[in-house]
Amino acid sequence: MPQSNTGKETRWLEDYNNNGFHFPLPAMSENQANEYRKALEAIESQYASEDDLKKLAIGHANSVLPFADEITRLPSVLEPVKAILGPNVLVWNASFFIKNAHTEDYISWHQDLTYWGLTDSHEVTAWVALSPSTVESGCVKFVPGSHKHSIVDHKDTYSENNLLSRGQELAVDVDENDAVSVVLQPGEMSLHHGQVFHGSHKNQSNHRRIGLAIRYITPDMKQTTHDKTNAMLVAGNDNHGHFNLIDAPTDVLTPERVISVQKNIALSNKFLFAGSK
Repeated sequence: MPQSNTGKETRWLEDYNNNGFHFPLPAMSENQANEYRKALEAIESQYASEDDLKKLAIGHANSVLPFADEITRLPSVLEPVKAILGPNVLVWNASFFIKNAHTEDYISWHQDLTYWGLTDSHEVTAWVALSPSTVESGCVKFVPGSHKHSIVDHKDTYSENNLLSRGQELAVDVDENDAVSVVLQPGEMSLHHGQVFHGSHKNQSNHRRIGLAIRYITPDMKQTTHDKTNAMLVAGNDNHGHFNLIDAPTDVLTPERVISVQKNIALSNKFLFAGSK
């Protein structure tokens, strides 16, 4: 007998709640993923000599790139997020994580919510693959059930090849044997809780590993600094007013939006680098 969509949803939600993550889920077709990848790589090429703007495009993609904002609003991406967070959803940030072939870049074991300066954990990250994300190319790894911990101690390393802002890593040991490798094909995505232990190794493959990490939150969240950072309403309503709601970008890296994002970065640095030496 065919199984109902409600039954399927219940099972993957149970999986998410028990493990702190779930994958794979369909975000788009492989052809769509390839088109989005082409759009990203065209931006990289266009701004190759303008490093600051290129970094802005990669690190704050949904705010300055219309196609990245479009991905955050795809019903296939949003509906599973709403199943976790409810009907009212903001995008707090969306950034590309790119590892070129045979580079030493990696992401240390960490918890996302450690330095984000948010008052609660009503957050879920959708990691959307625009290229194959495999063990060889350094896919994300999660430790099942680790989201049930509160935020644990981290230490800053500022390691040259660590893709995190402070090179932050857990100050507790993680047994690699406990980790699950999140293998995704272009167009697939994973969802993970902001407290789950995760990281990824270097890319030893012959291909780039490209993913868009979209950080969704509920409007009742707010910054611990009491600043109103930028966010985008992508579903439902915001009846709280804790964030500076901005509209979808109208074009690539418009001067007005670049200024807005730069101001937002200055506010965000208060909590992202709080306590840093």
